[in-house]
Amino acid sequence: MYLPKPFEVSDVVPMHDLIRQRPLATVVTLGMNGLNANPVPLHLSPDPHPYGTLRGHVARANPLLGDLEAGRPVLAIFHGPEHYITPSWYPTKQEHGKVVPTWNYAVVQAHGTMRALDDPVWLREQLEHFTRQHESALPHPWSIHDAPPAYIDQIIRAVVGIEMVVERLVGKWKISQNQPPQNRDSVARHLRESTDADALWMADQMEKPHER
Repeated sequence: MYLPKPFEVSDVVPMHDLIRQRPLATVVTLGMNGLNANPVPLHLSPDPHPYGTLRGHVARANPLLGDLEAGRPVLAIFHGPEHYITPSWYPTKQEHGKVVPTWNYAVVQAHGTMRALDDPVWLREQLEHFTRQHESALPHPWSIHDAPPAYIDQIIRAVVGIEMVVERLVGKWKISQNQPPQNRDSVARHLRESTDADALWMADQMEKPHER
């Protein structure tokens, strides 16, 4: 990934936060027929330090499982909030006109090798944890125990677990750091006028005076 220094994130905490908030990863593997990309929800465990472990599951028929057999490197891409930035928001447009549109975004790339886990006990624990995490905020949370046990057993037989101990995390927060202060302030102000959650997240990030 092209990573100019102003956009580089070195702090693991915001990268882990983004992974937890946006768990649907694009998992990229290399197989006999070339690159293979699959959208897969992955749950992050903080251990082992410092980067943690990603866990999930895929359908037993998914060719991704065959790609893991050779032990090749795997890339999991987590896409954070993003927003189009119009040059009309830049005060410098009125000064010299040397401005162009851009796109602000946040992304985290997790690197490592991934293994398949064909273990029904592990899968059940992973499914219970994942559903608890994502159902907890709902008014009537669904539990794996709400479904007939035989049906859950059938589902578990149809999937295979996957696990990746993260060897390297790369974060990129492109949030107008390369713009002069007056342009950054104006962009954040215009983003905050929106009701879009991504725009508001972006404005929050731009206004945070912390080291990445």
